[in-house]
Amino acid sequence: MADYQGMPYLHMGASGLQTPRIGLGTWKFGYPDQGDGSRSDEAESLAILDRAAEIGVMFWDTANRYNNGTGNSERILGTWFERHPQRRRDVVLATKTHGQMDGDTPNHGGLSRLQIIESVRASMERMKVEWVDLLWFHRPDPETPIEESLETVEDLVSQGAVHYLGLSNFTREQVEETLNAASKISRRVRPIALQNQYDVLDGERQEGLLDLCADQGLSFMPWSPLARGLLTDRYLDPAKISAGDRLHDEGSEIPESHLAKVRKLGELGQQWGYSISALTLAYMLAMPGMGTQIPSSSHVAQLEANAEAGKIELTEDQVSDIADVLAG
Repeated sequence: MADYQGMPYLHMGASGLQTPRIGLGTWKFGYPDQGDGSRSDEAESLAILDRAAEIGVMFWDTANRYNNGTGNSERILGTWFERHPQRRRDVVLATKTHGQMDGDTPNHGGLSRLQIIESVRASMERMKVEWVDLLWFHRPDPETPIEESLETVEDLVSQGAVHYLGLSNFTREQVEETLNAASKISRRVRPIALQNQYDVLDGERQEGLLDLCADQGLSFMPWSPLARGLLTDRYLDPAKISAGDRLHDEGSEIPESHLAKVRKLGELGQQWGYSISALTLAYMLAMPGMGTQIPSSSHVAQLEANAEAGKIELTEDQVSDIADVLAG
C-alpha cells in the first residue's frame, strides 16, 4: 500500500486516482462572525489545513453550497492555496455542484450544462485553482437528462478543468442509471465514487449501495461517518454535552441504545489503545466497497485523532468484536 507522510493511500474506486485513507471534510470552515453557520474561523481552518498537509491528510472535500450558500468553505481553501501554490498537486481536491449558487434564477441550480460549467468556474475562482480533481453531483436533478450532465463533465475533463466525477445523495437506482448512461458516452465520465450518509449506528439509509459500489468499482465515501460527533469520546458522559456540541446545538435526541453502543466501543477502544473515532473509522475502512473517510475537524487535535485511523489495521477478531457491539 502506497503512503505519503506516513498516511496509507488507497485507490478511488476502479480508477488510477489514489487518496489517503483519511481525508478532511471542510463544511465547518468559514467566517462564523458573518453568520454563515460555520464552526471554524479562518485562522483555525488554515491551521487545520497546514497540519493536514504535514500528516498526509491530502483529500479535501468541500462544496459550493456549504455555510448557507456563501461559498466560504471554498474561499478558505482558496486562501490556503494562494499561500501555498506549490502544494496544489499534493492535494486531491473535491467540490460539488447542483445547489442554488451565485444567483437566484432557475439556471443557478441543478445539473444543466449551463449550471455545471458556470458552477465549476465560480468554484475554481473561489478556491484559486485551475482544476478540480473530483467533481461531485451533489444530488440528482430529475429535470435534466443525465446524459446532458455527463456530456458536460466530459467537456470539462477534455478541457482539464475536472479530472473525475462522483455522485452524492443518489439512490441505488439513480446510481445504476448514471452508470448505464456513462457507459454509452465515455469512460471518462464514469463515476468513481459515491458520497451518501452512513455511520455504523444507523447503517445505510438505503440498503445495497455499499454492495453496488464494491461490485461496480466505486468508492463509498460517507458523509457524517462519525454520526455528527456521536461516535467520539466526548459523548461517553452525556452530562458533559453542552453548547458547542453539534447534537446539543441541533436539539437532537440521542437514543439510549446508541449511547450504550458508544460506551461499549469506548471500552474496546480503551482495551486496544484507540479513540472511539479512530476505532470507528478504521472499522469502516475494513468494509468492502468503502473508500476514503472524510470526517470534518473543528480543531487540529481532532484532525490528528481522526488521522490515526488511517494507520490502523484491525485484526479479524477485532472486527468481529466491533460487529458484535454494533449488532447488540
